[in-house]
Amino acid sequence: MRPLSEQTILVTGATDGLGRALVGELALEQFLGQPVHLAQLGEIGAYHLDPRLVAERTQLGGVAAVGQHARAPGGHERLDVLVNNAGVGTGRDPSRREESHDGYELRFAVNYLAAYHLTRRLLPLLRAPARVVNIASAGQQEFSFTDPQLRRHYSGAAAYMRSKLALVMFTLDLADQLDGSGITVNALHPATFMDTTMVRESGRIPVTAVADGVAATLRLVAGEDVEGETGRFFDGDHEAPPHPQARSPKARERLRRLSDELVTDALA
Repeated sequence: MRPLSEQTILVTGATDGLGRALVGELALEQFLGQPVHLAQLGEIGAYHLDPRLVAERTQLGGVAAVGQHARAPGGHERLDVLVNNAGVGTGRDPSRREESHDGYELRFAVNYLAAYHLTRRLLPLLRAPARVVNIASAGQQEFSFTDPQLRRHYSGAAAYMRSKLALVMFTLDLADQLDGSGITVNALHPATFMDTTMVRESGRIPVTAVADGVAATLRLVAGEDVEGETGRFFDGDHEAPPHPQARSPKARERLRRLSDELVTDALA
């Protein structure tokens, strides 16, 4: 792995919560003598870091918007780490089904499809050794191919857990495709019910600090002990078994085909 000071790191969803804290922690390395080139997708408002931090104003709910920003971050010609962190929770009203700009169920679109499309578009910039870290969840529910947009029996919790399982399925699928390339792909449940806006909006009481999630994420971003590890799901700082559906090559291929169709339709 290249020294952290020589890496370009892209973090999505850095406006709040884990993403914001992660970018802040990485930027801190600049003041400790290790300048890190940071790129960020998501509106940061008044949040200011080093001038080398590139702030891109975009919403990751729309496939076309993701495609427009899938380019060399900050003018850099390579990308060393991609952290797909952008996401939405169950919402203030978990019974209310919402849609993205493309007409897709919002949690599926933001938590999974945007990360899928962005990662695919950025693959040419990822040069070995490089790492992709997908922020998933221990809460996973079987993905329905007969009703992928959850038009029937909708609940915010089900939508969230299905989208996170889809992200884990993509993680394992991409890791298989990139096997031997020197690019690792892993998924992570950073911490349970962190003290974030997403958790508070859901009505839950936070039980862990954001710093716990940052520590677990930083380990996958730069930890030497996980160098070369790929196609894994981590719960905090230890490996854990994902939902059984994630282990099915047929299910992963089916999800990949569906995702490609949805992306194509959105861009048509």
